[in-house]
Amino acid sequence: MIGSLRGTLLERSAGDGPHAELLVEVGGVGYRVVAPAAVVERAGAPGTQVFLHVHTHVREDALVLYGFSSRQERACFELLISAHGVGPVVALAMLSVHTPAALRRAVEAEDADALMLVPGIGRRTASRLILELKPKLDALELDEPQLRVLDGSPADDAFASAARADVRAALAGLGYGGDEIRHVLSRVPADATLEEQIRLALRELAVAR
Repeated sequence: MIGSLRGTLLERSAGDGPHAELLVEVGGVGYRVVAPAAVVERAGAPGTQVFLHVHTHVREDALVLYGFSSRQERACFELLISAHGVGPVVALAMLSVHTPAALRRAVEAEDADALMLVPGIGRRTASRLILELKPKLDALELDEPQLRVLDGSPADDAFASAARADVRAALAGLGYGGDEIRHVLSRVPADATLEEQIRLALRELAVAR
């Protein structure tokens, strides 16, 4: 099983829904990696050296690589796909809207509205996931410092801009266009938490439409 990839980013392409695909060349071989929108948003331009933690998903008809910016993100993805009715697409959508730590906070607070920000998650599904995920997320180590997305270096003053990129990626995953996102982010405080920025942005977008 492939657990990580370090190599040159050759391509980044939009996918269906809140995720996209990276083509990473390692030792002359190009690996197609599906990743959450937030990871792809900060991946850099083609030619950039990248590092990804990888989950290898084996199906009868395919072998798919899913890439993440940290071990915690990969562990959270693996936990999510173990939940009833949650496949890789839904798990990626959840991680495109919420960081692992934000997801755990929402589950601990039994905040169904936060989970319902994810496309395809209704109130009944959110309530069921809260019950199922709560004991599992409690046992998951999510408190290590997050890495700067792909290069493997420690995070620093880029936390604020990284959170902003996560918000942009989450809104793009929900189907909003670039102009809409740029406009609404000018009205949302950058120092708010990630989930609060998403909430405020969605509120502003709802009014605008």
